[in-house]
Amino acid sequence: MIRRTLFATTILSVTLLGATVSAAQTAGGKPFSETVVADFESPWAMTVLPDARMLVTEKKGQMLLVSADGKTRQTVATITVDSAGQGGLMDVVLAPDFATSKRVYFSYSSAGEGGKGVVLARGRLRPDGGGGERLGEIEVIFSARPFVEGNGHYSGRIAFSPDGKYLFFTNGERQKFTPAQDPKMTLGKVLRLTLDGKPAPGNPLAAKGFAPEVWTYGHRNLLGIAFDAQGNLWEQEMGPKGGDEVNLIRPGLNYGWPNASNGSHYDGRDIPDHKPGDGYEAPKVSWNPVISPGGLMIYSGAMFPQWKGDAFIGGLSSKSLVRVDLNGTTAAKGDQWDMGARIREVEQGPDGAIWVLEDGGESQGRLIKLTAK
Repeated sequence: MIRRTLFATTILSVTLLGATVSAAQTAGGKPFSETVVADFESPWAMTVLPDARMLVTEKKGQMLLVSADGKTRQTVATITVDSAGQGGLMDVVLAPDFATSKRVYFSYSSAGEGGKGVVLARGRLRPDGGGGERLGEIEVIFSARPFVEGNGHYSGRIAFSPDGKYLFFTNGERQKFTPAQDPKMTLGKVLRLTLDGKPAPGNPLAAKGFAPEVWTYGHRNLLGIAFDAQGNLWEQEMGPKGGDEVNLIRPGLNYGWPNASNGSHYDGRDIPDHKPGDGYEAPKVSWNPVISPGGLMIYSGAMFPQWKGDAFIGGLSSKSLVRVDLNGTTAAKGDQWDMGARIREVEQGPDGAIWVLEDGGESQGRLIKLTAK
C-alpha cells in the first residue's frame, strides 16, 4: 500500500488502485456527506483530542498524531507488537483526566511466555522539545492471562466508566472456545480495572473463585465497548458463522459463548441458540448473516440529532456502517449503509461529525469524515 494523504469533498474524484470513483456517485442515498481526510497503513483505532487533533493507531505498531484536517501527522510512539494475523497495535483512548494528566491508554498484542496475548498500557503525551510531541512514560499495566498460541481474537477494546474511576477492558477468547467459561482465565471476558490496571474493588465474581478482574464472561471476540448517556455499558462481538451480537453488559452475567450462540460453527455444527431459562444472557441484537462488527460508538452529538443516543458499528466483512437504535436498556436494528470498504473504527468528533477508519485490508485504510447533508 502506498502511504499518502488525500483530501476530498463529496464531489471530488479519488483514485483507488487505478480506478477513479466519484464520492458523490458512491454516496447513494446516504443521509451524510463523505470527505476523505487521510490515508493510513492498516489503521486499527482512533481517538479525538480536545483540540480536534487525532491519535490513530496502525497495525504494525505506529501511533500517529494527526491534525484535524489530515494535512500533518507525526509518529508519537512506535510500539513493539506481534502483528501476525489479527494482532497489532489496537485501541487508543484518552484518560478521563487527559486535559491535566496527558495520559493515553492503548492496547496491543504481544508475544511472551506461553504464546501471545493482549496487553493494556498507558503513556503521557508530552512536547518532544523539537516542536512536536511524543508519547513517553509508557508502562504496561495489565496483560491477559494466560498467553496462548494463535493469532486471533485478541479484542483489546477500552472504555472508562462515566465517573472516570474505572477502566473496562475486553479480552477475547483467542479462538480457543472454552477459556470464555473458565473462571481462572481473563480470556473471553469483560474486565473491570482501576486506572492503574489492578482488579477493581467490588467485582462481582471474585468471591466465586473467578479471576479478580472479571466483570462478565462467556464472550467470543469483543471489538467494541462503550457507555451511553444513561450509564449503560454496551458491547459488541463477532459471532462464529452467524450470531454477531450487541450486548448490554451487566455485572456478573454469563453471555454464553461457546455454549450458546445465535450462530453456528464454521464447519456447520450447530450451537444451541440463546433461549429463556438457559442461564445465559441473550444479546439485545444479533445478525445472521454477519456484519463482522469492528469499532463501537454511542452518538451524543448535535450534527445528527435524529441519532442521538444510538450506537454506530463499523462493519468489516459487510463493508458497512451500522446504526443500532438504543432505547434505555433495549436495542433494535436501525440503518446499514454500504461504505464500499471494510470499516474498522467509528468515532465522534467535537462538532458531532462521525469519523470512520477503513480497515486497510481490501481498502486503502482511509479516514473519512461524515457530515450532515
